[in-house]
Amino acid sequence: MLRQPESCRESRLPHGVQPLLRPRAAGRAIELAFLRWEKQQLAPTERFWRDFGFHIISSTPQRLVARGAGTAPCIAVAEQGPANRFIGPAFRMSDDTDLAAYVEDFGATLLPSEAIPGGGRGVTLRDPSGRSIWLLQGQARVEPLPLRASTAGTVNTVRHTPRINRTVRTPIEPAQVAKLGHMVLQTLDFAGMAEWYLRVLGLIPTDVQYLPDGSPNLAFCRLDLGAEPADHHTLVLVGGLEEKYEHSAYEVIDLDALGQGQQVLRAAGHSHLWGIGRHLLGSQLFDYWRDPDGFEHEHYTDGDVFTADHETEYSPLTFGGIWAWGADAPNSMKPRKDLRTLLRVLRLLRRRALTPERLKLLGSALDAPARPWL
Repeated sequence: MLRQPESCRESRLPHGVQPLLRPRAAGRAIELAFLRWEKQQLAPTERFWRDFGFHIISSTPQRLVARGAGTAPCIAVAEQGPANRFIGPAFRMSDDTDLAAYVEDFGATLLPSEAIPGGGRGVTLRDPSGRSIWLLQGQARVEPLPLRASTAGTVNTVRHTPRINRTVRTPIEPAQVAKLGHMVLQTLDFAGMAEWYLRVLGLIPTDVQYLPDGSPNLAFCRLDLGAEPADHHTLVLVGGLEEKYEHSAYEVIDLDALGQGQQVLRAAGHSHLWGIGRHLLGSQLFDYWRDPDGFEHEHYTDGDVFTADHETEYSPLTFGGIWAWGADAPNSMKPRKDLRTLLRVLRLLRRRALTPERLKLLGSALDAPARPWL
């Protein structure tokens, strides 16, 4: 029972496990720049963003723009509109990426410079689900905002006690977000969506999880920064029953920021989802929250980083594999077992977007209790 799933490198895959196909990259993403939203009411979103640790740089009745403490000019944009929905991400591309090739090969169109926070140039295109994707170059960077000193280097352990005649007294304040780290998308067509994003962004799969038949169904993908370490994942794709934004994640300075930030969010009446705990793949300490419209946001710290030459690893897909310790993951992170989901599954089966065999494989991977003792 108390056993974590084992992983293996791609060069030593067990018999029957299929490697994730790696298409030739059209360009190279070097940063998840910002996320774009449409919101019916901007004021509740602004309140949540402030309490969550975003820095609001522009707030009008039509548009809300926020940044983190790093050098990115923007990490989130919300525009007033008729629906509450995630519009799509914007990625900063390497200087040697040819944006014109996306116009020719992917049907992208040019973005007006004034539409891009921080300026520069860019193109917009659609992923296979129809989601809007921006690819940018030439954004102006900004001066970083001050962050308090981290407590991570002063942790006393049984073998090492650097903190002598000193205490830990971190302020009760919003967990100041340093940067936008990653986003997670659910998709019906995992293979097709993974091929598209790896080709368009030049991403590298860090960890791939597979179903009982050996087919890949979840990929944690990192940026290709060469010899510079990149976060374990910037984009996560998971095969499921719909095209859906799952969550986005924002890095904070240390575990104390997670804890003190949680106090602020709880006191303000925001909806807590899950945490504090530690992920298994990526190793991040995490804490999850819902914004006023139900969209999931994660604070994280202490994540793994890898250079481009690190080999992809594979492990079986299980619901318990998403975290190492902490409270049981909420059932809302699984497909809901209700009439609405049943009707969706029936429609998918009818139009052959989902097969009974694949539905059974997904169920076997996700239905077993992850931590029966919780």
